Amino acid sequence: MAKSRVKKYRGGHVIPGFGLTLGITIAMLSLLILIPLASVLGNAFRQSPAAFFKTITQPNVIHSFETSILCSFIAAVINCVFGLILAWVLVKYEFPGKRILDGLIELPFCLPTAVAGITLSKMYSTTGELGGPLSKLGIKVSYTHIGLTIALVFIGIPFVVRAIQPVLEKMDKQYEEAAYILGASKTKTFFKVILSEIKPAMLTGFGLAFARGIGEYGSVIYISGNSEKERTQVVSYVIMQKLNYLDYESATAIALVLLIISFLLLFFINVVQIRQSRRTNNV
Repeated sequence: MAKSRVKKYRGGHVIPGFGLTLGITIAMLSLLILIPLASVLGNAFRQSPAAFFKTITQPNVIHSFETSILCSFIAAVINCVFGLILAWVLVKYEFPGKRILDGLIELPFCLPTAVAGITLSKMYSTTGELGGPLSKLGIKVSYTHIGLTIALVFIGIPFVVRAIQPVLEKMDKQYEEAAYILGASKTKTFFKVILSEIKPAMLTGFGLAFARGIGEYGSVIYISGNSEKERTQVVSYVIMQKLNYLDYESATAIALVLLIISFLLLFFINVVQIRQSRRTNNV
């Protein structure tokens, strides 16, 4: 009797109904991604090609793209350096409060970006805890490109840490031991063995932090100052400014350029991941 009640496993899927699940997937993709993207394209192409290029080549728009791309790139490079150090400490060492530190890495993900922007702008202002001493040295942070970069470092560091951390955890210690046996120094072992293994993950984290920084709004809107004269306006602020004036065509035209940049970065990240998977499978 007991055996008769046991159903024979036929190799089916845990979630049944391919048609139903595929339909739900396509519906969710359409509602959350495809339809909004189509709306951006539709509104952007309402303008003539001449008006479109006139919109995206306005001086303040070009300067905003330069500011967003340059500051995001610098912040992503800084995140690669310090993200690697953080991931290395979390993987290679045991110390009190390690789990707390590991959890704090996720703070920029869950903290509202507006709260982060207000906190950073106050902290690095001329009367702030960190900005006050720096201003006495002649270094102004808030409402400058420096403050903008600091905010982008804050929101981008988790991408790099979480990309590198699993690779370090899975890395075989025999690689390092073999390098030491062959007479390599610690520095050479790091750059020739360890860094070559984590480079794809680091590039992935770099791309994600870079892409997030270019489109960031909440954490940079307060600390940047949004000055057209000082060229501290970011792309997201210019888009919001166009929307405030009900200029939807111009806003979507700028957003389309931002969307193309994001797609190119996403393509770069996918290429890196594909090459890394091929390299891992060939090993």
